[in-house]
Amino acid sequence: MADGTLVTLTRHLIEEQRRFPESRGEFSNMFLDLTLALKIISREVMKAGLVNILGETPDTNIQGETVMKLDRFADDRIFKAMDHGGHLCCMASEECENLIKIPSRFRKGDYVLVFDPLDGSSNIDKNVSIGTIFAIFKRVTEPGGDGTLEDALQPGHKQVAAGYCIFGSSTMLVYTTGQGVHGFTLDPSVGEFLLSHENIQCPEKGTIYSINEGNSLFWDQGTKDFVNFLKEQDKETGRPYSHRYIGSLVADFHRNLLAGGVFIYPTDFKNPRRPRPKLRLLYEAAPLAFIAEQAGGKASTGEKRIMDLTPTTLHERVPLVIGSRWEVEKYEEFYRKAKAQSE
Repeated sequence: MADGTLVTLTRHLIEEQRRFPESRGEFSNMFLDLTLALKIISREVMKAGLVNILGETPDTNIQGETVMKLDRFADDRIFKAMDHGGHLCCMASEECENLIKIPSRFRKGDYVLVFDPLDGSSNIDKNVSIGTIFAIFKRVTEPGGDGTLEDALQPGHKQVAAGYCIFGSSTMLVYTTGQGVHGFTLDPSVGEFLLSHENIQCPEKGTIYSINEGNSLFWDQGTKDFVNFLKEQDKETGRPYSHRYIGSLVADFHRNLLAGGVFIYPTDFKNPRRPRPKLRLLYEAAPLAFIAEQAGGKASTGEKRIMDLTPTTLHERVPLVIGSRWEVEKYEEFYRKAKAQSE
């Protein structure tokens, strides 16, 4: 980019593909199908205030949450863009209870797509940035047939790609294939994603923490101690930190990825007999963890590396601490100490 060369997403994928002589172009073609869906979703999001697609539907998803109209639209557009290319053996969506099969009339491929079609969609009528999160795995069952749960329920370190598309003041696609993290901004005048952020590196340490402090009464002790630590004044460690919480995971993560900081969504202890994490391992935590690690950051539950977790169900939830390495590791220290004292 230094010499003024415009690098489109297509060109970037082709150049990456050349690094693997054995590649048949299947991944690149599949990824371009996905970006078409993202462009369509971006178009609808940008005009959402002008047409009748805002608001709720009468339905709820598997999480028990109200399905927003744009959720359904995004979910449908991704499915229709990806079902016929012959690249996928199955899909899984946060909005669907069961595994999504590829229609029988289409060839079954070697990849699995899992996605959150529209993270943060309840905020769209407030003009808050929202986004799509996705991950891609290689199938582990025999090729040629339908994909199974075994293909979808793989640990995060088995991801071959992950990314998100954030719909805000501009539309930006950020993704990794394990060779660094790159960001592409959509030029709507030509309909192309152009390389705008090459080899993104998350700062080793930041000055921002993102957490819903309205739930502070229901945090575990380690989280309380860590947040109090961030609020203390100490010039040597750059404290106190600034609190920035949008309430849209993609937006909070994106800001902290570029500027440094930590996003925290701990287990909720509103019901002490049944504590419950919020975020989905397969569709949210694992894809963003892959991106964070490739950018030099870290992602944890407080005890375990997110990328080492293997989901046991499609909609399993986990606590998430993600962002700059220094803050995540410091959180783990406070979490372990508080847990040891309580035992």
